[in-house]
Amino acid sequence: MYVHVPFCAARCDYCDFATWTDRDHLIDAYTDACVRDLERWYGPTGAHPRGAVPSATTVFFGGGTPSLLPPAHLTRILDTIPRRTDAEVTVECNPDRVSAEHFEAYARAGVNRISIGMQSDRPHVLAALGRTHDRANVAAAVRAARAAGIERVNLDVIYGTPGETPADWDATLHAVLDLEPEHVSAYALTVEPGTPLGAAVRSGSAVAPDDDDQAAKYERTDDTLSAAGFEWYEISSWARPGEACRHNVLYWTMGEYLPIGCAAHGHLDGRRFWNVRTPERYIEQIADDASPAAGSEVLDSDARVEEAFVLALRTRWGAPFDGANAALAGEIGALAEAGLVEIMGDRVALTRRGRLLAGDVTARLALGLAGTRYD
Repeated sequence: MYVHVPFCAARCDYCDFATWTDRDHLIDAYTDACVRDLERWYGPTGAHPRGAVPSATTVFFGGGTPSLLPPAHLTRILDTIPRRTDAEVTVECNPDRVSAEHFEAYARAGVNRISIGMQSDRPHVLAALGRTHDRANVAAAVRAARAAGIERVNLDVIYGTPGETPADWDATLHAVLDLEPEHVSAYALTVEPGTPLGAAVRSGSAVAPDDDDQAAKYERTDDTLSAAGFEWYEISSWARPGEACRHNVLYWTMGEYLPIGCAAHGHLDGRRFWNVRTPERYIEQIADDASPAAGSEVLDSDARVEEAFVLALRTRWGAPFDGANAALAGEIGALAEAGLVEIMGDRVALTRRGRLLAGDVTARLALGLAGTRYD
């Protein structure tokens, strides 16, 4: 189950997600709509095509800033979701917008994993990203989550911001380790159209991230976290043994998930679908007892095979490969010789160098999967 919370107090300069800073007046109605949408799925005449919806194995509140919801609102949504007793329940938090009271309410409701948007430990890098939080708030949030009994913490960080030196990134990595999280997500800064950062780069008032700088920082991240006992399990994700995010693993293995909230995406019975983008439209659709879905696609068998291969290739365990496809075998052989992939029995996985060039490597293997050699 993915629940999208589209509200933010401020919009980061690099963000192109479906979030709004001027919609707080909709919070009550939006919470009501999420609850009614859940009742639509789980009610006696539920929307699930197979009838009864199975209890959720994972729940992820993303955004936006889920912690901007009053705790009682978020826990009301969570209480409406039937969950397995061992379900993983994650809430993304902005360190500026969360308190001990939030974490105590979350823990009582069954939240057992927190993801905190740290991004950087260096004040000038946070300013360049348009982040408003004080780095001390990150440590305070981690302490408060632990004190409330939430034992699993992820820290999100971003590398490659223009003006961030190698020493700055090392300081961020060491600050991450000092907070002793179970999981770290590290992302390269990307410049998206329609964002303040994108506009600044186009106008020349800001420079774009440097690919070589980002590659070096990725390698530094892998070295530092690996030395501290973390294992990479997806290109941007590292975890202590047994602490991989089960919700994210479900995405990479083409599991099924339901979408709650505006702009949320779902996958069910081979059909991908997505909800209307704005909170107003979502509230209206639910109030009218209509599906909030804005569109969908059904993947044919070939497309499903390709998508499963491409998604699995992002992971430590790699993608299945039986050697029967001559074009794919040829591409894998060439990429293995170049040091970009490794063959592990009946699977093929990216090397660290391959992770740095994952887009190009994946494109070549997707062509091979379709029976076409790369030229």
